[in-house]
Amino acid sequence: MRRLVSFAISITFILTLLGFDLCAQTPAGGAAKNPPHMKSRLELRLAMRMLWEEHIVYTRNYIISALANLKDADAVAQRLLKNQDDIGAAVVPYYGAEAGKKLGTLLRDHIMIAAQVVAAAKANDTAALDKAQKMWYANADTIAVFLSGANPNWPKATLTDMLNKHLELTTGEVVSRLKEDWTADIGFYDKGHMHMLMFADALTSGIVKQFPDKFGR
Repeated sequence: MRRLVSFAISITFILTLLGFDLCAQTPAGGAAKNPPHMKSRLELRLAMRMLWEEHIVYTRNYIISALANLKDADAVAQRLLKNQDDIGAAVVPYYGAEAGKKLGTLLRDHIMIAAQVVAAAKANDTAALDKAQKMWYANADTIAVFLSGANPNWPKATLTDMLNKHLELTTGEVVSRLKEDWTADIGFYDKGHMHMLMFADALTSGIVKQFPDKFGR
């Protein structure tokens, strides 16, 4: 019985975090009547979060494998690259196939450059690291330009700041692992994970605002 109560409390807490007002969704008669658009918004938010969570998780997996010379590094890299294609495909219903392919390509570039950053840091090659990081930030700016051009609710300055923060936190993971500062490494990952979820939510919010007819007003 105690376990059932604990489970119920956990589910309620999770739904609350997702923005589900349980009281508002249940009328006096007792039967829940969720507006159809609420389900669409929730599904989009969860799907976007899952995609960007995969992005941050597989990026971390790659950092760990590449720095430790683990045999799965290439396989993890391929899975990470697939995630970029999946993110591109997620925007196709709103911006079309060409835009989805473009976003996927830009994000693939983001990952390929990240691999260069990791390799240069591992080799302690300052010149190569500086070059790769400049390319990385330039790519982030290009992604911000592309996204802001597609949706006025995604200001370029805001996107650039968020993407640059992602790069900063990811770099922190790499540097901390190389120094074997595990506490700092975990701290950077935790911050990066939360930041990525915020980024996903910002994208979802922008889509809902731009296409109100698809989600309800």
